[in-house]
Amino acid sequence: MLNKQLTLVLAVALTLFLSSCSSVGGGKQVSVGGKNFTEQYLLSEMTAFLLKEEGFKVKEMNNLGSTVVRKALENEQVDLMWEYTGTALITYMGKEPITDPEETFQKVKAIDAKNGILWMNMSEVNNTYALAMTKEKSEELGIKSISDLASYVNDNPGKLTMASDAEFANRPDGLPGVEKKYGFGFGAENIKQMDIGLTQRALDNNQVDVSVAFETDATIRDYGLVTLEDDKHFFPPYRAAVSINEEAYEKYPEIKEITARLADKLNSDIMRELNYKVDIEGNSVSVVAHDWLVENGLLED
Repeated sequence: MLNKQLTLVLAVALTLFLSSCSSVGGGKQVSVGGKNFTEQYLLSEMTAFLLKEEGFKVKEMNNLGSTVVRKALENEQVDLMWEYTGTALITYMGKEPITDPEETFQKVKAIDAKNGILWMNMSEVNNTYALAMTKEKSEELGIKSISDLASYVNDNPGKLTMASDAEFANRPDGLPGVEKKYGFGFGAENIKQMDIGLTQRALDNNQVDVSVAFETDATIRDYGLVTLEDDKHFFPPYRAAVSINEEAYEKYPEIKEITARLADKLNSDIMRELNYKVDIEGNSVSVVAHDWLVENGLLED
């Protein structure tokens, strides 16, 4: 009888112990992936803050190359990440660019559903290519759009120079495509090829008249540059949206509403300003992300 009672006590104790261990290691757990540049660090950090606020234990997997983090998402090593619609459509899926943002979003959403990856909460952050000029040169020449630029180049051949990295200077969705779409050409001798990190500096130093840029680049803010309106909508949209494993979403469907709070507030201008605070002012990603979320009522101080 004593042995039976002792066995029962031990069984109960073991059950309680295992339950305790389970509760310590359990709860809601997700991994958030990110690429290796400032904007991605900020997006994943802000997402982690919001998820933690809702009781999630978050593992951040940042500083990964684009194809590496994509593979991690496909292999379920990463549960969710902020990805760009244009990157997914053109680079991962090998499809032709689509100029309409919503159409692009729906296309990648439909294709990736077959891969077990769901897309949601497309933001107004558009990390696409742009052509930039100094404010002074833009105003002096009356160039506000790429159509204005095309008209000026056609009327004044050989007058303007362009800073570009080798990739943008040669890819069909880069400068050759822009020139074809808008009906003009700088001429090979007027295109100065350099590292992408130097193009806006060359523009600021008046070494060139036009530069390739990215819409959310902090240097646009730092140098006071203007981006020319893509009035014929040539550049494909690279909208930041959440992509998540189907399994993770089925387990935690509330992630859609949580990340929507962030997607609804962000746009390219805000993202450029946040990038500026990190890249130019030297603030930490964590501080910039936290302060912005608090200021916009998304996080308790």
